[in-house]
Amino acid sequence: MDYKLKVAEVVSQAVDGQLSVDEIVTKIEVPKSLELGDYAFPAFVLAKVLRKAPQMIAQELVEKMDQTGFEKIEAVGPYINFFLDKQAFSQDVLGQILDQADHYGDLDLGQGRQVPIDMSSPNIAKPMSMGHLRSTVIGNSLANILAKANYQPVKINHLGDWGTQFGKLMCAYKMWGSEEEVKKDPIGSLLHYYVRFHEEAESKPELDDQAREWFKRLEDGDEEANFLWKWFREESLKTFTKVYDRLGITFDSYNGEAFYNDKMNEIVDLLEDKGLLKESQGAQIVDLEKYNLNPALIKKSNGTTLYMTRDLAAALYRKRTYDFAQSLYVVGNEQSNHFKQLKAVLKEMGYDWSDDIHHIPFGLITQGGKKLSTRSGRIILLEEVLDEAVELAQKQIEEKNPSLANKEEVAKAVGVGAVVFHDLKNERLNNFDFDLQEVVRFEGETGPYVQYSHARAMSILRKAGKNLSGVQVNLNDPNAWETLRLLGDFDQIIKRAVGTYEPSVISKYAIHLAKAFNKYYAHTKVLVEDRELESRLALVQSVAIVLKESLRLLGVKAPDEM
Repeated sequence: MDYKLKVAEVVSQAVDGQLSVDEIVTKIEVPKSLELGDYAFPAFVLAKVLRKAPQMIAQELVEKMDQTGFEKIEAVGPYINFFLDKQAFSQDVLGQILDQADHYGDLDLGQGRQVPIDMSSPNIAKPMSMGHLRSTVIGNSLANILAKANYQPVKINHLGDWGTQFGKLMCAYKMWGSEEEVKKDPIGSLLHYYVRFHEEAESKPELDDQAREWFKRLEDGDEEANFLWKWFREESLKTFTKVYDRLGITFDSYNGEAFYNDKMNEIVDLLEDKGLLKESQGAQIVDLEKYNLNPALIKKSNGTTLYMTRDLAAALYRKRTYDFAQSLYVVGNEQSNHFKQLKAVLKEMGYDWSDDIHHIPFGLITQGGKKLSTRSGRIILLEEVLDEAVELAQKQIEEKNPSLANKEEVAKAVGVGAVVFHDLKNERLNNFDFDLQEVVRFEGETGPYVQYSHARAMSILRKAGKNLSGVQVNLNDPNAWETLRLLGDFDQIIKRAVGTYEPSVISKYAIHLAKAFNKYYAHTKVLVEDRELESRLALVQSVAIVLKESLRLLGVKAPDEM
């Protein structure tokens, strides 16, 4: 049942249609404390219409209200506070969760339509650093959240697999490389060649000419250049896949920059046909002055295309291929201007579906308050961070539960999950400082704390050993109310996360639910043989289901034991 709607209907009847149900729904608030009720309606929104003091309006409306289905409705100052019938609510919510299990909270906002998500996108022949973590885990979580709302996400790893750096790599490999080295350590070896090329090119500028020649050979379809490009790409992908496997992330497409090489001429032709291309200092641009944006550069003066041309080709390809409801780009905040230009050019081309393209920006990960940067040597390899996180988790498991059966598997789930959860508990646009010791703590607002709360619930259920199918819930425990209210909010939490493209809505919810459950457990003896035992176990099982599903939406595993 939509309890907010029920409150709105009761208010609507009392105000004799002065406000519609829809208008009232937007005005209803949730009090900061449960002692003030479950919902509140501020009567001062009617003061102008009824020409009375809000306190008087609140008092008069309460007297007119039908209180059936509520524990009580009372006026407190200018507010009308609604207290739900706790027993009916617990039967409704716990019954739904036990019946629907991990489908609880499912929505049909997307009606099965596709949503391509451009995410992760590392550069070939370069290691995956902590800088790649955000796009990867935010994109993956958004895919899970959108699927929960019946969209069909298409996860696209738009690889950085084209450009002059490949000419440099080929040149370096031919001079100093070996097949054996590359096969043994693809990224390490290719990066070493690339760095050496830059060092040597400082005193030997002719190397840059050779690199340009190699890249031209690649663009012209030369057999050897093409073989090397494919090989470097495949070897890099093998290394990336190891990291993705550890994060539990898969992709539907690895179409990177190179995929659009043969699709850019059409874009240039379309822009020309529509009279949008203008010449500026020898380059081809689209004027975006009416959008208060700088011109979009389509072709350089030497005729080469740019990121903008490629992204226009990608946008058009994705619309034709997926007929998307929305198209998301999970890319750092610093690229905001680029995506504004992209949408504006598409709009100028007459494509109204450009309104369905959304840039999902995010802030930086810092360390000690400083930006992580490859040039200054402040690069932190993602694989090394995951290794250390798993090690830290293993140490804590050894201390807390040394007899745990599958310690290694649990340590992997907890260590990797801690890193992912920490990223996603921060609002996307916020920068955050990364301290691994803080991230892998079992106490506080961390992933391991939520995982441990789930494991505790599972432990209680194992000890009880009862089958709860068909149980009649009859829970009348005030200590359980905060947990019950949170469980009842789950579908609204999903809705908000979808609407704001914000996984932190889910992670913060999971922390609140875990805290409320642990508080309940501290005040209530669950495994007492009385007539409410099965109802209490129904609550525990519901918490386990919703915590596990919340973690799944974030891309984090929920071990049954810790």
